[in-house]
Amino acid sequence: MNSQMTSLAAVADSDFEAVKTAGVFVPLTQFGVIDVKGEDAAAFLHSQITNDVQHLDASTARLAGYCSPKGRLLGSFLMWRSADSVRLLIAQDVQATVQKRLSMFVLRSKAKLSDATSELAAVGFVGDVRASLSGIFDALPDGVHVKVDGPHGVLIRVPDAFKRARFLWIGPKVDVEAQFGKLEEKLRRPPAELWDALDIHAGEPRITHATVEQFVPQMVNFDVLGAVNFKKGCYPGQEIVARSQYRGTIKRRTALAHGEAATPGAELFHSADPGQPCGMVINAAPAEGGGIDCLVEIKLAALDNGAVHVGAADGPALEFLPLPYAFPSDDA
Repeated sequence: MNSQMTSLAAVADSDFEAVKTAGVFVPLTQFGVIDVKGEDAAAFLHSQITNDVQHLDASTARLAGYCSPKGRLLGSFLMWRSADSVRLLIAQDVQATVQKRLSMFVLRSKAKLSDATSELAAVGFVGDVRASLSGIFDALPDGVHVKVDGPHGVLIRVPDAFKRARFLWIGPKVDVEAQFGKLEEKLRRPPAELWDALDIHAGEPRITHATVEQFVPQMVNFDVLGAVNFKKGCYPGQEIVARSQYRGTIKRRTALAHGEAATPGAELFHSADPGQPCGMVINAAPAEGGGIDCLVEIKLAALDNGAVHVGAADGPALEFLPLPYAFPSDDA
């Protein structure tokens, strides 16, 4: 909880206000990058992760997950093709473990995984940022997960937050950091935790060390977010993921909530059944106006009535907020 309180103090309300009324850029130190190179790179990844890599074209990025044989997520990432590789943007605290595990299954495939984090920098942009980005890229992506290439790296549109457009720029660290001076003349530069808050409001969970092997993809809404392709071939955990999808109603989902305190990995307890957990905090970040916003995996039945508390039956209570998208059953 202390780390969450530190994060709370790190993001000012004026940073959130700048998202809505101006523009910000956020150097993203919480991510790492795995490069997968070689003529079999796409085919190898296709056999390992939840989304289609074989048909990933040069103008598209995709969300995906990497599961254990039991169908539980070991990591999640945004992936795209670069000139000679498939790149995976992943939470830095699970990168080394995921990279090592994937490497164990390369076997005879002509594919090699490497850590590209030290060579690349990732920066998030949100708000009124088009003029600033136009000075770096000739064209801007016009749809979510559309990617454009430029001399200084790639620019990917990611889901909006607070009804503001968001972009990710990933490029050579030297090129990216050389632009910071010019960007600071036009845009506010809040701490990296602001981006975590924006991902939460976009309803996009991220697997970190605290939640490894806790969720099948549907529990974190990956089927809704397009991170699972149910028509592709086998991958570790595929039978369990498919069975979860087709056996009937999905009873656990990810919801958006606000509370006084929340830490990733903390269990949730419902007032009607305080003796056993009903869910878990996935991600948490400072909220505008104080407190914590979080994405939580929870039994849908627990949202119908009663109160949900973090950490213990008498822990901080959560207030649930609407996600920016609907579940398939809501569309019927």
